[in-house]
Amino acid sequence: MIPMLTIFTPTYNRAYTLHLCYESLKRQTCKDFIWLIIDDGSTDNTRELVDSWILENKVLISYRYQENQGMHGAHNTAYELINTELNMCIDSDDFIPNDAVEKITSYWRINGNEKHAGIIGLDASPNGKVIGNKMPDNFHVSSLSDLYTKHKVRGDKKLVYRSELTRKTPPYPIFPGEKYCPLSYKYILIDQEYPLLIMNEILCYVEYLEDGSSMNIIKQYKRNPRGFSFFRKFAMQYAPSFKERFRESIHYVSSNIMIRNRKFLLESPRKIITFFAIPFGLFLYLYIQNTERSTVLRKEHSKQN
Repeated sequence: MIPMLTIFTPTYNRAYTLHLCYESLKRQTCKDFIWLIIDDGSTDNTRELVDSWILENKVLISYRYQENQGMHGAHNTAYELINTELNMCIDSDDFIPNDAVEKITSYWRINGNEKHAGIIGLDASPNGKVIGNKMPDNFHVSSLSDLYTKHKVRGDKKLVYRSELTRKTPPYPIFPGEKYCPLSYKYILIDQEYPLLIMNEILCYVEYLEDGSSMNIIKQYKRNPRGFSFFRKFAMQYAPSFKERFRESIHYVSSNIMIRNRKFLLESPRKIITFFAIPFGLFLYLYIQNTERSTVLRKEHSKQN
């Protein structure tokens, strides 16, 4: 019998922390899930570690190794492989409450149907403090966009999607030499079709490690300008307010300066806004360049001392 939920984990050289997720999955009060691990080219002992867990037979595990493509490439592979009704991503440095699977599956059985994209729940730090703030209690369904813009929800949240939707939306683009494209690309597409069921329950404990993408966003920006340009160009089309469209335009300008694309204004879906965003985008570009440079200088100075 196919489980209802796939929990998928993209991982790259995270054998030292992956056990936290595994231990939390072993403790689940409901076993109606499969753990799909996408090994994105690890060179540590991730494969051997996962093999030992498969032999333990405590959790239903599927393992897939691929050449390194970055986080979004691992997500592409996961969405191709998932055949359960629901899925959610748990990063390699995160873990979930003991009753998370039980809460998700029971809530979906009672409230979920083809009119909903899935469930949105809460992320919390390991000490139990909710990341950002909770969602409104006075309604139970909302688009992701409305939660952040109209209802002033802050902080990362845990998304559980219907696999039919994550599978049929276009995959993240892979740009040669780059390893990152914002994951919100798919979420925005799904957001145009169906709302999410709101679940004000902690579904994941997250910790932002020094080698995680969240803590290295400036480096990600500089190393993956085509991925960011693609996303900002796309996001401009669906931004819910002028303020959001202008912000996306600034980032769009900045990333296109990085790749020396002189046609960015002609290629923009919001040409007038992009035109007025040019000086701000130039300032952002200079800020990113100087931030990277000052970080390197501080590291060199600390080594000398």
